[in-house]
Amino acid sequence: MSNSAAHKAMPNTLPIISNQVARRVFLERHGLCAPPRRKLTDQGLLEMFRSLGFVQVDSINTVARAHHMILFARNQTYRPAQLTRLLERERALFEHWTHDASIIPVEYYPYWRYRFERDRTMLLKRWRKARHEGFEEIFDEILAMIGRNGPTMARDIGSQRKTGRGWWDWHPEKTALEFHWRTGNLAISGRDGFQKIYDLAENVIPSTNLSERVDEGAFVDWACRSALKRLGFATSGEIAAFWDIVTPSEASAWCENALGAGRLNEVLVENCGDRRPTKSFAFPDLPLKCADLSAPIDRLRVLSPFDPMIRDRKRCLRLFGFDYRIEIFVPAPKRQYGYYVFPLLEGNRFVGRIDMKHDSGTLSVSNLWLEDGVKLGKGRVAALEAELDRHRRFVDADRVAFNCAFP
Repeated sequence: MSNSAAHKAMPNTLPIISNQVARRVFLERHGLCAPPRRKLTDQGLLEMFRSLGFVQVDSINTVARAHHMILFARNQTYRPAQLTRLLERERALFEHWTHDASIIPVEYYPYWRYRFERDRTMLLKRWRKARHEGFEEIFDEILAMIGRNGPTMARDIGSQRKTGRGWWDWHPEKTALEFHWRTGNLAISGRDGFQKIYDLAENVIPSTNLSERVDEGAFVDWACRSALKRLGFATSGEIAAFWDIVTPSEASAWCENALGAGRLNEVLVENCGDRRPTKSFAFPDLPLKCADLSAPIDRLRVLSPFDPMIRDRKRCLRLFGFDYRIEIFVPAPKRQYGYYVFPLLEGNRFVGRIDMKHDSGTLSVSNLWLEDGVKLGKGRVAALEAELDRHRRFVDADRVAFNCAFP
């Protein structure tokens, strides 16, 4: 048991991790304690992916794509061309599904084989109801065609038959392509704009990763262990949700077995405000690592709405007292803030949110909201202006324009 102030114990109770230390652990595990101005090499970018586990991709581009903003928030020398090299030329990364479409280190590909098999039954059942009829009948035809013609985009082969079902309205060929991608026959070889380019998996995934096999026990152990390593402390449900490749029951069984074998401890994590502590699992060396943590860098950062720091909204609310949701699917009159609003992280706390957009060479700020108790003094104004100027240069805008008054 550590005697540090960061990790304390009470008689006959579980060890308690204070809220401030819990925040610091979470920030460190999410790459937000590293020097943000240190030159980022391609190898350094690959290590960032390995540390985070994955980075979500999304089509919305009000300032920059989500994956670029996630990486830029951690290192301001990051440039999108580096990701393109690692993903499309070096093949050190691949695109697939976690809780959503994501970019993942390619050495994890063998574990995704279990995802492919589990998705096969689930997607067929779901898509038979939600997609066009006829996509199953062309499975073999689609694979044969890509085998003959090479990399293919949905727009090149689609019949354009629509269902009128809105956002995910796919023609049968697009549905077949997505099914083969989700179940491992195809892989994403690149993107044109944001549209996927599909190819046979053997033409995209390096042969060593494509041929490697792991048994199911090793798969579950890796998924749970690697998730907890990146979370620092977690419930079994949070462990299952991290990669979203094992079931809650598998994660729960893994935790109980590891706890019984002494490979895990139980801890209480203090939450923000008057919320009760959360009983969580942690590796036995967490107290020692807590004692060695450095303070988070005290700078203001704009985060993507899809940043892994805030992906688990409930965890974010518990630890940071920050209640965030994306309102893109909320009717405009019912939105509390706006269509696509960016959280503002300062040091180890969220201080507000900002509505901004890059258009025609201008990074325009249309609104700014501060969290309760946060004041916009001269120092914070300067920090915000510096962060916006960093984003201006990142997206190659000419200027920053404020179309609102400061609170």
